[in-house]
Amino acid sequence: MKKLMSMLIAATFATASVGAFAASHGGAMSDADKAKKMEACKKMDMSKADDKMKAECKKLMEGDKKPDAKK
Repeated sequence: MKKLMSMLIAATFATASVGAFAASHGGAMSDADKAKKMEACKKMDMSKADDKMKAECKKLMEGDKKPDAKK
C-alpha cells in the first residue's frame, strides 16, 4: 500500500512539473515573428484597427524601448 501511494504521489509531481514546463515555454514569440508583427504594426492604420491589435502593438513597441533587466 505504501508503494502504491508513493508511486501515485511521484506520478502527480511528474505530471505537474511537465505541465509547468510546457506552460512556461508555450507563449514565447520568436525573433522572426516579432519582426513580422512589428512591420504589421508600423503599416497599420490606427483608425481602422481594433482595440486588441492596438494593445498588442503598443505592448510590442514599449517592449523594444525598455532595457532588458535580465542581462
